[in-house]
Amino acid sequence: MSQLPYDALLVVSFGGPDQPEDVMPFLENVTRGRGVPRERLESVAEHYYHFGGKSPINEQNLALIDALRGELARQGLGLPIYFGNRNWHPMLADTVTRMKADGVQRALAFFTSAFSCYSGCRQYRENVAAAQQVAGESAPEIDKLRGFWNHPGFLEPMADSLRSIYQGLEAGRTAVLFTAHSIPNSMAENCRYEQQLKEASGIVADLAGVRDWELVYQSRSGSPHIPWLEPDVCDRIRELAADGKAEIVVLPIGFISDHMEVLYDLDTEALDLCEELGVRLHRLPTVGTHPQFVSMIVELIRERCGLQCEKRCLGVSGPNPDVCPSNCCLSGAPARR
Repeated sequence: MSQLPYDALLVVSFGGPDQPEDVMPFLENVTRGRGVPRERLESVAEHYYHFGGKSPINEQNLALIDALRGELARQGLGLPIYFGNRNWHPMLADTVTRMKADGVQRALAFFTSAFSCYSGCRQYRENVAAAQQVAGESAPEIDKLRGFWNHPGFLEPMADSLRSIYQGLEAGRTAVLFTAHSIPNSMAENCRYEQQLKEASGIVADLAGVRDWELVYQSRSGSPHIPWLEPDVCDRIRELAADGKAEIVVLPIGFISDHMEVLYDLDTEALDLCEELGVRLHRLPTVGTHPQFVSMIVELIRERCGLQCEKRCLGVSGPNPDVCPSNCCLSGAPARR
């Protein structure tokens, strides 16, 4: 095996409850310090209870890690993989402490979030730094892999799935919606989230031969008095049905796996709405453990280890930098007093 400048890979994700009794403690972790009312947490908890009180996200991340182990081994890259979450077990601080105990000195980190925004990039970097503080002296150095929102290994699998379904539909009666998690407008103004989503959606549509498409949002939370990115996917579906669309294709481009927000907001709420309105919903898959996506992650590792010079990307924006600028992905939240 090649001698690498890194001795581990850390997969960093959001986390989710594994059983009903985990749901409220998990939601309290997610919202700690934000002053979210108890009744709001109880309302969101019902989404998890609807699926037995268990989020699929941890199992999906473990499946991705298994696929990555296989691809790393196939390419002769001897990197052990660790897994840590922001909000639920395995907690990131515990994982980084274990890495230190295992003698890891320098690791790469893959964040399970494709697009630039505070909650999808900077906050994870802050979480890693906090975990290193908990681990204490001699905690491993951890470098984030570059953003992959415009990498062909991320976009081409989605284009293939869109092309395969769209070919069999009547274009004039079909609407194509790309969805992503909504964020507050104040946060969007301090990052390239919208710009990246629009460019990525356009690339996928072009590759699939789709001319007419829209970017919409889902999973909005927080105070109704604070503006968030719009339109909401369900609001737009109502408008499209009123305009005579009979087929709605939804591609959740803002997510890498079919976790709770995809299952509830799209496969439950949006599906129920479409059935009520008499239109057919085609919900396309996220990249999950698609072989091209798994290979992409290993390609990013090879880049950072100096084993590959080319930084592949699609579109006009170019590849994301290896190191995030100091002023990127700010929260946009007002300063606390």
